[in-house]
Order: sequence, then C-alpha cells, then structure tokens
Amino acid sequence: MSEPRLLKYRHSPSWDIDAYVKNGGYQALQTCVTTLTQNEIITQVKQAGLRGRGGAAFPTWLKFDKVLNHETTEHHFVCNAGEHEPGTFKDRHLLRTNPHQIIEGCAIAAYAVNATTASVYINNDYAEEIGIFRKALALAKDGGYLRRTVFGSDADLNIEVFVGAGSYVAGEETAMLESMQGRPAIPRQKPPFYPTEFGLHGKPTLVNNVETISNLPHIIQHGAAWFSSVGTAKNPGTMLFSLSGAVNRPGVYELSLGTPLKTLIDEYGNGIPGGHEVKAVFPGGPSFAMLPGTQLDVPLDTEALKQAGSGLGSAGVIVIDDQTCMIDTMLHFMRFFQRESCGQCPPCRLGTINLKSGIHKIHSGKGSERDIDTLIELCRFAKGQGYCTLVTGASVLLESSIRYFRNEYEAHIHGAPCTLRPYSPATSHAVEIVDQAQTGTA
Repeated sequence: MSEPRLLKYRHSPSWDIDAYVKNGGYQALQTCVTTLTQNEIITQVKQAGLRGRGGAAFPTWLKFDKVLNHETTEHHFVCNAGEHEPGTFKDRHLLRTNPHQIIEGCAIAAYAVNATTASVYINNDYAEEIGIFRKALALAKDGGYLRRTVFGSDADLNIEVFVGAGSYVAGEETAMLESMQGRPAIPRQKPPFYPTEFGLHGKPTLVNNVETISNLPHIIQHGAAWFSSVGTAKNPGTMLFSLSGAVNRPGVYELSLGTPLKTLIDEYGNGIPGGHEVKAVFPGGPSFAMLPGTQLDVPLDTEALKQAGSGLGSAGVIVIDDQTCMIDTMLHFMRFFQRESCGQCPPCRLGTINLKSGIHKIHSGKGSERDIDTLIELCRFAKGQGYCTLVTGASVLLESSIRYFRNEYEAHIHGAPCTLRPYSPATSHAVEIVDQAQTGTA
C-alpha cells in the first residue's frame, strides 16, 4: 500500500489556484526553470523509471531526450487527453478534479524539451472538463506561474486547448496531430514518422498523456527515489485504474503497480453485484486480450500482464460477470471497432467488418463450427496489419474470448438456448462514474 499521489488533493472548485499553491503546487515548475537544466530534468525522469501511462508504457525520458536533442531546433509539446477508449475515464477524472496538476506537468515538459508551443488535446465529449481546464489555465497565466518556462525568457508559455475530433482513432498520437493541423484524424503510416521525429507541423514533438504528465511535478518535487519506492522494479510508481462493469463500486483508483487484479476488484470495487462470480476481465480495456476469472491473481503491471497473455494498456479495467453472455459481449465490441475504424487501411476496414459479421452470424444462431475457426484465422491475419492498433485490438480480444469461452460459442451454434443476459455497456465516459463513484488509493 502507498499514500495517494495523483489523487491526493481535491479542491472545490477544482480550478482554485490558491488551494493548489498552498499544497505545494507550481513549486516543482519553479525549481525546473530556476535551478535545473533540461538534461537534469530528463535525468530525474529517467532515474524515476516513469513509463507512459497512455497504453504503450514507453520510457518517458527517452521521448524527452529524443525531442530535446533533435537537430531541428523548433520543438513542440502536446498533452493527449483524447481518451476515447471504452472503459477508460481516468484522464477525465484528473481534468475534473486537479487541472493545475496537469498544467504544471505540461509546463515542465515543455521547458524540458525547449518546446516553442504547448497544447492540450481534449476529448470533445468532455465539455465541462474543458471549461474547468480553461478556467485553471487562465488563473495560472494571470498569476504569473507560466512565466520563464520557455528558454528561460520572461514570455508566458501559451498552452493552447484543442477540442478533439470525436473519434476513437483520433486518440492515436499521429491521428491526433493530423486533427490538430486541420486534416482528417487518421493515423500516419509509420515508421519513420514518429512524433519525436516528425510531429506537429513536421517538427519534433513530445506527446504524453494526462496521467504521465501529472507525475512530473511529483518527481521533481520529491525525487526519483521517492517515486520508485512503490511499484515494481520495471514498473515503478502508481497508476490510475478506471474500474467499471460488473462491480459494486466503479470508479478511479490509484494503486501501486504490481497490485493483484483481485485486490482492485474485491477491495476497491467491493466485489461483484449479487454475489456472482467474475467471468472475465479486460485489464487494459477492449484493445487487449481478456483474462478469465481464474487469473485474478495476476499483478497489474506491464510485464506480468504480457506474460499472462494480455496487457495493461491505459488501465481501463472492465469486469464481466458470470451472468453475461460472452457472445453478446463480443458482438458489442466488434460493432464498436467496425464503427470506429477510419477506413484508411484495407486490413482494418475489411477486417473489422468480417469480424463483426462472423460473430453476428454465431450470435443469431446461424453459425457453424467452421465459423469459429474462420474467426480465429481472421484474427491471426489481421493482427499487426493496420497503421494503428485498432484492428489488432479487435483481433486479440475476439481471439481470447474464443480461447477461454469456446464452449459458449459452440452452445450458440448447436442451438442451446442462451440463458445469460446481454452485455450492458460500461459507461466509459459517463459523468456519473467520475462524480458519484468513490476514488481511492492502494
């Protein structure tokens, strides 16, 4: 167990800058611009072992270093608050409850890579959060807290807010950058066009998500050793978990990385409604393989979940209970992936159509054993074929459902009446979860 970090302080109203400053806010930024060089900041982030919290778990310091030391002198910084993944709402919670923590993190990141511009790209569904963030941003600027953050000059750092394009794929960093430049929000083919090499306006760009950036003030203020004192050797620190689905207490919980999945569900989610059992869990959201209810002892960290055949992703944990039909669940998510495909890549455009059609055929009672094998073949063909990971996510999720619950597929095929209830979508962007559910730390 550890003390809360990102969820430690909540002010009312949340944009109250005086309350944030009273609790030590903006001291880390002041330390950066008056005491530390850019390379010293990056060294602290490296020593802390911070990895990206947006899904890829890439070493944060390495992105910083690539942008800062790029031969092109014009650099940019973008904070990605697109967050369109079903079952993920932690960025929304941070925007809602502690916007100054994000602003300070953005200013530190921009200073660390000598960025000439800083931007925050926010999900267009988050209308109230956008208003809160803009109020906090205005107070930070009027209070002088964003001065001397670019090249040590007296000019203010201008953090611009971009409202997202409203699609799932727009959360992919290159699609996001395209959208910010007034073009369709579709992913770029890569390599070689990673944002650290070719980002906003074709210049080196540091892109980090909200939770990653929110950790920066704490690392600078308390030190790398403090940050890595919890978590695991390869996954130090805490992480925010968006818990939803079949749990009694959905919400955002901050846990030390390496905490067992069962602890999150039973102790913080307060178990399953009606005393039912866990059938399956999506530990990293629907873009990763599910785990069956028999694997709840797995630690919540990148390496352990990868070894278990899944992934941590953005930590959008969706719980499915034993009263829910797995075939109906898969039909719901295959419809989602087909709808959200941008259509740029034929393997994704056609793959998501075929995956949805195949599962729909089985769901409607018109399938055969061969259709199960065909779905498996489609999944294996489609994985890794798109410019982004959308069709890969759809494939690994569906493939894992067949691996663990093939008996349900066969029951639907052979005409056994399904006595299980349809899947009820997790309200991944619902304000009610953010506001009414309890938050906590472990």
